[in-house]
Amino acid sequence: MNATATKRSLGDRFLTGIERVGNKLPEPFALFTILFLITAVVSTAMAWAGVVVQVPGKEDPVAIQGLFTGDGIAWFTTTLGENYIGFPPLVTVATILLAIGIAEKSGFLAAAIRFTIGSAPRWMLPYTVGFVGVVGSIMADSAFVVIPPLAALAFKAAGRHPVAGLLGGFAAAGAGYSTNIFPTSLDALFAGITNAVIPTVPALAETATEVNPLSNYYFNIVSALVLSLVAGWVIDKIVEPRVERAGVSRDEVSPETQQLMTDTRAIRIVGDEQTVAESQEPDVEAALSPREKKALLWGGVTFVLIGVLLAVFALVPNSPWRNEDGGFLPKSPLLSSIVFIIFAFFSVSGYVYGRVAGTVRGYKDVPVMMGAALKDMTSFLVLAFVLGQFIALFNWSGIGSWIAVSGATALENAGVTGFPVIIGFILLCSLLNLFIISGSSMWTLMAAVFVPMFGILGFEPAFIQAAFRVGDSATQVMTPLNPYMVVLLTMLRKYEPSAGLGTVMARMIPFVVPFWVVWVIILVVFYVFGLPLGPGVGIMIGD
Repeated sequence: MNATATKRSLGDRFLTGIERVGNKLPEPFALFTILFLITAVVSTAMAWAGVVVQVPGKEDPVAIQGLFTGDGIAWFTTTLGENYIGFPPLVTVATILLAIGIAEKSGFLAAAIRFTIGSAPRWMLPYTVGFVGVVGSIMADSAFVVIPPLAALAFKAAGRHPVAGLLGGFAAAGAGYSTNIFPTSLDALFAGITNAVIPTVPALAETATEVNPLSNYYFNIVSALVLSLVAGWVIDKIVEPRVERAGVSRDEVSPETQQLMTDTRAIRIVGDEQTVAESQEPDVEAALSPREKKALLWGGVTFVLIGVLLAVFALVPNSPWRNEDGGFLPKSPLLSSIVFIIFAFFSVSGYVYGRVAGTVRGYKDVPVMMGAALKDMTSFLVLAFVLGQFIALFNWSGIGSWIAVSGATALENAGVTGFPVIIGFILLCSLLNLFIISGSSMWTLMAAVFVPMFGILGFEPAFIQAAFRVGDSATQVMTPLNPYMVVLLTMLRKYEPSAGLGTVMARMIPFVVPFWVVWVIILVVFYVFGLPLGPGVGIMIGD
């Protein structure tokens, strides 16, 4: 009894410490404003000190440039708008979200999830929830609100414990957030940030493969499928038995929370930013109505037909999507058209579903749904302003090059240049993810330093991006700074009124460790066997 109490006390103190430290961090906009100012001061001091760096690909040493100098002030005042509008993720993320907004607002994505979960046999239900949770990231943060209660309903209908479905749906959606079998807006976001920092080292820009939303696609497919199985196994073999042994009720016992999905003050993350908004979600039913089933069939057929048409267009001789050699790799108009392809899939399929289901009355609803999608990413559009300024200054000043060259040289001198340095990078990402839950903020910070540094060591930028995905996702479901923890807690209290944030975190840990370990093993397999991460993208530069 005392040992158990001690362990629980240590765990509580650990989680409380994370929460305390994290709460002292400024919000992402303020954080990057501070980092911008620090970079400005440091760059100016280094410029006055005459610091230079020998950058690979440059014949002459490059001098550090300071923001608080004549040239620096002139550069900043003339490029403020360009730094923002030229922030690469804006071009791809906004366009993709317009299309996914149509698919989401029409109900197409939610219907597909409901059908998949609701039609699974009892024995397969945990694995289906795991799969739907992992691929649910295509709905962005809505997955955290939609999938857990649907999973709970499906589990209860199948005679299984609803809390196991609730916890499993949330864990799979969070711990597997950075991977998917479909290209998503997150792929475009990461690719844009990665490409923005590559020019820091000219030799890297000349030799490394340009990153696009499909650069981690093969890695993502394998990760999504394997992690779905892991999530299902944890739900089936660990979480559900533990919930049963704990005596958690299978029925709702907290009347004050029965209106969770219809009237709740929910914390939502829009574009990786926290905002508190009044949520008016409709009641969720696992089963589809006959009209919804018909609409889903038409939407699915449309999705497949678009795929066939695009494949035919790409494969015909002399296709405009082929490169000068008649192929598609390593570069081609096809790979540069990924944003258009994703847009076509989700916008058209979502529109067809909406027309049949009656959720879309006509083409006039399209701009309304697109507008709603853009409204959901308002916080990201604001955050992108300061992210763009930070990246631009980091590159222009030469500090990014200096850190990359100095760091790579130190690692080489220490004899740490292989996969162990990647493991260290993943561990660092996992630790920081406990305190900085914004994916775009984290990758902007990490990419600015580590993509050029590891690029000098010979790693493809896309490989570093894949490693970041591993470290960025697994631990976010156990940090008290994840605002969706509050939403999950409210759902859990329908069955377990005495539950607190510590309860939620303790029940997420069984997912975190297996996800992290298995995902690292997947990355090791790709590394050891030199498997392509995506179309035309290897592990090492020049492979």
